Amino acid sequence: MAMQTPRTSPEIGGMGHSIKRKEDPRFLRGQGKYVDDVQLPGMLFLDIVRSPYAHAKIVKIDSSKAMKVPGVLAVITGETLKQYNLHWMPTLMSDTQMVLPVEKVMHQGQEVAAVLATDKYAAADGVAAVEVEYDPLPVVVDPFKALEKGAPVLRTDKEGRKDNHIWHWEAGDRAATEKAFDQAEVKIKQDIYLPRINVASIETCGCVAHFNKTDGKLTVWMTTQAPHAIRTVFALVAGHVGLSEEKIRIISPDIGGGFGGKVPVYPGYVIAVAASVLTGAPVKWIEDRMENLAAASFARDYHITAELSGKKDGTMTALRLKTVADHGYTDAAANPSKFPAGLYHIATGSYDLKSAFIEVDAAYTNKPPGGIAYRCSFRVTEAVHAIERMVDIFAHQLNMDPADLRKKNFIKADKFPYKSALGFEYDSGNYEGALNLAMKRIDYAGLRKEQAEKRKRGELMGIGISSFTEIVGAGPSKHYDILGIKMFDSCELRVHPTGKAIARFGTKSQGQGHETTYAQILAEELGIPAAHIAIEEGDTDTAPYGLGTYASRSTPVAGAAAAMAARKVREKAKKIAAHLLEVSEEDLVWEPGKFSVKGSPSKSKTIQECSFAAYTNQPQGVHESSAGDGGRTRGGELLRSAESHVSVRQLHLCRGHRSRNGASQDPAIRRCR
Repeated sequence: MAMQTPRTSPEIGGMGHSIKRKEDPRFLRGQGKYVDDVQLPGMLFLDIVRSPYAHAKIVKIDSSKAMKVPGVLAVITGETLKQYNLHWMPTLMSDTQMVLPVEKVMHQGQEVAAVLATDKYAAADGVAAVEVEYDPLPVVVDPFKALEKGAPVLRTDKEGRKDNHIWHWEAGDRAATEKAFDQAEVKIKQDIYLPRINVASIETCGCVAHFNKTDGKLTVWMTTQAPHAIRTVFALVAGHVGLSEEKIRIISPDIGGGFGGKVPVYPGYVIAVAASVLTGAPVKWIEDRMENLAAASFARDYHITAELSGKKDGTMTALRLKTVADHGYTDAAANPSKFPAGLYHIATGSYDLKSAFIEVDAAYTNKPPGGIAYRCSFRVTEAVHAIERMVDIFAHQLNMDPADLRKKNFIKADKFPYKSALGFEYDSGNYEGALNLAMKRIDYAGLRKEQAEKRKRGELMGIGISSFTEIVGAGPSKHYDILGIKMFDSCELRVHPTGKAIARFGTKSQGQGHETTYAQILAEELGIPAAHIAIEEGDTDTAPYGLGTYASRSTPVAGAAAAMAARKVREKAKKIAAHLLEVSEEDLVWEPGKFSVKGSPSKSKTIQECSFAAYTNQPQGVHESSAGDGGRTRGGELLRSAESHVSVRQLHLCRGHRSRNGASQDPAIRRCR
């Protein structure tokens, strides 16, 4: 497969070059700085009392014994926060979530009270000493039962609510899809459950909140993937008590994995901020692994009834998905407001289906909230799993090779640009070419022959194929927002007099390698070596506003902003080069790193020379420090990427029986073990 030749030299290290990651030296040396590494004078520690019940009234919280524990300074309850109207907060889907409960708990592991102490051990002892009296209530953990008529209404805080149904969302043409199924020669149906999972990042969630009573400014170091969005949420929650947005600084230092689980605003963050505001002291809260597993935002939990119709020759005609989404006790996902089920309607994938219809109903249950984009864009994994599973079942039903069935139904290369039955526009693609390449590299025909031979011997060998189209780069502001804030992203670029540069972004890496990726994009555009471009992100006082890093959006959106900012700087540099070379701008030719005069390549000025002149010898019309500019991406379209994967698995079956002491009596089993 032909590889494109990089436009820049290895010394510049632009796109296409394999360079050492810029962020790795500090991590390899153990010198990364995480939230728990933040130490401030007089810092206090917060720990949280959590509910053992999934649904229960709070009868009484007795903190008297906890207050006798040496080092314990305060016990904060929902009643404490209610005095300041801080006991509830908005979610990113415009629902509401308890910070600390006043009347009842809604899931096991929910925050009930918080203990503030002089060290983390005293705080933990204080948590153990808090006594809470509960009155258990009926528990609903099955979303189907939650939606049944007569089910206990869980969100009794919502006036007038009579059921547990959150929202209904649909896409496609219901009538056309029903007609296609009525006329179909072949129909298959499958119930698919993608279970609830915890992302289990290496680093758990936490923060250090410091409210300075002198200037009224709040600084919070925290494990967030979206610092600016969190700052805005804090201002919405606590603006009425004086924490307006210009007085809030969010710093997101190095993060040990996010996977979407560090996008939401967790109650622990808000409690720590409240404790710091009340005491004037820095307050640290770091959850332990059990707390993270019990109460952090989840992913998946989609119950899908999938149907696929087609002809006996293998032509697929229509897809229908009916889904129930379990959102826990509140809808705290981070999906665009117009798309509560995210980008689930990419479900037709790489296939030329004439009709499709999907519908999703969300339910409240007695579970932690969530619905995060774990290792994908919004709900794309669920969509990919559904269509690829159904294609395999369809192939099995017709006794067709799953590769042949896919190739028969792929969108053909000459049909692009293509609009899917669910409304997505695809600009290009070569799905059959990708699958053919994967099959060639793995010797698909040879594997099928090997599989047949092994099955004759009673051995099981599976060959799996997935040819999916996903959608990434959530950023087109005409369609996508979070809490009404358009999903743009930004880059602020400054080039120093010596030709070195610093770029700041509104995103936040959790291990993706942004410092390297962004530097290479800028090196590509400006010809400044990637090694000489510093990348900063995660500090709302210095970085331009952005919506953060999640759902596979940083490089398509913020990376594009970097390219836009670099091109603005390059245009200014062109004016300076023309001034220095005493020619018109139209007489200049750009190649990575320098401008030269057409027909006289020896007459040139490097980007470094232009940068120095920007501070010392700029022409009229170019203001001082002109080697700085910003880029922001608002428009454009989502990006679609397509991949084909082929995997092989072999199962070794071992039969026999065990004796009473558990030892195997079958030599084959002993060999397998």
